[in-house]
Amino acid sequence: MTRKTFTEKVLHVVKNIPRGKTLTYKEVANRAGSPNASRAVGSILKQNYNPAIPCHRVIRSDGETGEYNRGRIEKIRKLKAEGAI
Repeated sequence: MTRKTFTEKVLHVVKNIPRGKTLTYKEVANRAGSPNASRAVGSILKQNYNPAIPCHRVIRSDGETGEYNRGRIEKIRKLKAEGAI
């Protein structure tokens, strides 16, 4: 049995965030099994360019959108289009 890496766990969690919903970086870290790794989640998502992984649905705990590797404006546009903000 192969163990999933933290990166694989994070991408799995994010892939399953439904359209119109968001999770915080901390919630993703929790669901991936490392509650104190919210910064690592951000680093992982910064490198994701797979459109099947909707990393724009991950936001900061204070409700701000946070960064996005395709630009913050694009993240906000996508979240608004999905009705998440």
